[in-house]
Amino acid sequence: MFIDYTKVELHAGNGGRGCVSFRREKYISKGGPDGGDGGNGGNIIAKVDTNLHTLQDIRYSRLYKAKNGTSGAGGLKTGKNGEDILIKVPLGTIIRNIDSNEVVADFDANGQESIICEGGKGGKGNIKFKSSTKQTPRYAQPGIEGESGKFEFELKILADVGLVGFPNAGKSTLLSVLSKARPKIADYPFTTLEPHLGIVKSGEYKSFLMADIPGLIEGAADGKGLGHQFLRHIERNRVLLFLIDGNDEDPFKSFEALKNELISYNSSLIMKPILLVRTKGDALDKIDHTKWNNIPEFFMEISAVTGDGLLKLVKEISGHLDEK
Repeated sequence: MFIDYTKVELHAGNGGRGCVSFRREKYISKGGPDGGDGGNGGNIIAKVDTNLHTLQDIRYSRLYKAKNGTSGAGGLKTGKNGEDILIKVPLGTIIRNIDSNEVVADFDANGQESIICEGGKGGKGNIKFKSSTKQTPRYAQPGIEGESGKFEFELKILADVGLVGFPNAGKSTLLSVLSKARPKIADYPFTTLEPHLGIVKSGEYKSFLMADIPGLIEGAADGKGLGHQFLRHIERNRVLLFLIDGNDEDPFKSFEALKNELISYNSSLIMKPILLVRTKGDALDKIDHTKWNNIPEFFMEISAVTGDGLLKLVKEISGHLDEK
């Protein structure tokens, strides 16, 4: 199951208490302080795992609590540190503190990791409070409480090219032809219920990542259809490829409707490079070209079935990516 959003509660471990202790040895009646420090509480750490593509495992573990540090002991013995908790996340995950709305981690590169909640420091034992004026301190520090909070985990697909269009515009078919991805393809709305990624070769040693994301409908910015489940994944695409069915009676209206949904969700999305492509060229009869030529972003017609126009399309996309 593809899960791209969930909420969790995180609690780092508390630091262990420092120890109040004095040396008690034969022939030493008044030994000095020897209380050790408490151990540090365990951290909660998030780390990118490129084998993961969903937040499903995190969704079913809503509460994470790291171990506390243990108390210090006599003989200058330091308490044991609490064990860290490692949460593995897919590339493209954003973690946000719900109370402050602060983004505490944004994983956009392989191998990244970040401490989300830091464990509390262990308290100092009484040996640390000995001085020339206080030879026998009878107090030690308690451990510091670990950080905690409620957090949102949000996955935004990292792809070079995002396919934008209404349901059944031909997005899944195009991705399956250009790459080895195999999204579900059928002639009914919302066949694609989760993002699919495919690597498209654009040269002998060049390629780019293309994302087929669930079809958009009017009102998606307000949550209609698949709503934000779709729109959040466009935010990190470098180029947007708009696909409109060649049989559309009013392509200009459809194109404007798609753009308006993006603007309503995040106005900066419309600043990305946009290519408008007419799909299903193999199934078209007569085309009223005036309806299409009045759209400045209109680039070309393609057919994923016959392959017409695909090489030109890939070359054009690659050129836009090279410019950025």
